[in-house]
Amino acid sequence: MSNSNIRRAGVLLHVTSLPGPEGIGTLGQGAFEWIDYLQKAGVRLWQVLPVGPTGYGESPYQSTCALAGNPYLIDLETLHRDGWLKEYTPDPVEKLPQVDFESVRPQKDRWLRQAFADSRDGLKRKRAFAVWCKQWPWLHDYALFMAIKQHFDQISWMDWPDQDIRLRKPAAMKKYEKLLKEDVEYYMFLQFLFREQWQRVRDYASLHGVSILGDMPIYVAEDSSDVWANYEYFQLDETRHPRRVAGVPPDYFSEDGQLWGNPLYHWSSLKAHGYKFWMDRLKAMGQLYDSVRIDHFIGFANYYSVKYGAPNARKGHWVPGPGKAFFAQVKEKVPEVDIVAEDLGAVNERVTDLLKFCGYPGMKVLQFSFDGGGLENPHDLRNITENCVAYTGTHDNDTTLGWWQTREEYVKEAARQALGPVDDGTVVWAMLKTVFNSRANTAVAPIQDFLCLGTEARMNLPGTVGGGNWRYRLDGAALTDDLAARIRSLVESSGRL
Repeated sequence: MSNSNIRRAGVLLHVTSLPGPEGIGTLGQGAFEWIDYLQKAGVRLWQVLPVGPTGYGESPYQSTCALAGNPYLIDLETLHRDGWLKEYTPDPVEKLPQVDFESVRPQKDRWLRQAFADSRDGLKRKRAFAVWCKQWPWLHDYALFMAIKQHFDQISWMDWPDQDIRLRKPAAMKKYEKLLKEDVEYYMFLQFLFREQWQRVRDYASLHGVSILGDMPIYVAEDSSDVWANYEYFQLDETRHPRRVAGVPPDYFSEDGQLWGNPLYHWSSLKAHGYKFWMDRLKAMGQLYDSVRIDHFIGFANYYSVKYGAPNARKGHWVPGPGKAFFAQVKEKVPEVDIVAEDLGAVNERVTDLLKFCGYPGMKVLQFSFDGGGLENPHDLRNITENCVAYTGTHDNDTTLGWWQTREEYVKEAARQALGPVDDGTVVWAMLKTVFNSRANTAVAPIQDFLCLGTEARMNLPGTVGGGNWRYRLDGAALTDDLAARIRSLVESSGRL
């Protein structure tokens, strides 16, 4: 990361988890108060998950467009105050410890549609909006994709009954653009609102000395405008269905491996076009975030390929990725993008060699450091170097308290050797202190760990869909002055203020 020799402290909290009155975290008052709190606690880095529109299972890693923003993060009170929404009466929302996506979606949709209707009168704004739309080459494809999805009752584009629009035949494209003109404009308008509010939050963070570390999934979702509009860059058959899909083999998280199902890239086709699809993605991430974590960096060195339709990820094989040639292009064409490499998983010599070539900081997770293996374990405390981002756990881990309470005795004993005589009441802050006092230039922990929350506050369980995944919400009352002072003391004592 930029200024990589500066020691920094970060907190991981996704935007959907912010406190607020809408049933889901938004880019409204809750975001500004959160930034104020980080500043008070001496924290200079806010890490978020991908902010794109979520698809199946509400996963931010399965977005309908890798470059778009999630409309459900748009704050309705702000829309009303800014004049986009003339009349606004907040819906009564039951205060829940989790995001209730099922009730949030219809409520937000109703008000966002109303904002669109209210805004269509203002010619001046409409003209400004039309000029704005031209800045984003991907926007029209995304908006048309969403309008057609809506027209076909939200089914996957791979199942659209009109084969001609599935295959993007020119006559069909014209037909649906004309038929769904208003809906296409609506989906563009939502992106306009999202960007306006996001930029305001980012500017406020910058003003208060807080950088935003974003997250970019390596793969895009099968049911996305990215694949529909750029089919030549993916391993698809002549009917535009995937031949092979992404995942990872059996590991720490899952004995069946993880079958992600994302279409794999056609890397030779991408290379023939100067990796334009990827350079555009990286530029877009640079416009959203101060730094970006590339999820599953391993896939650039070698990626796991599973046959489309397989029941799980057990029977796959590794294929060499684009490697150094790709990142040489990244350094030349988008040098301004500040990258963190999520290098968790099956790290082999090819991966470590690529990471060394790139010079990007990788990741170390303290929860993995007590599983044995000594210096062979990349997360062993002795393997934490300056050029990395150290975590207690990530959004894919259990909370540190939940992790501790479910560990076998040999893991707990190994942890006590490193942390001292810890128990349920002291282990979390001992882990926080260890991460923050480590050599890593950047130390990050989820807010759930600072609050000593258990498994009930876990953000995601890899390899599963639905359930409680992606639903955690922060109780604003928990952000006390005492906690801010305790975090600040930790940040200061570890030389990260």
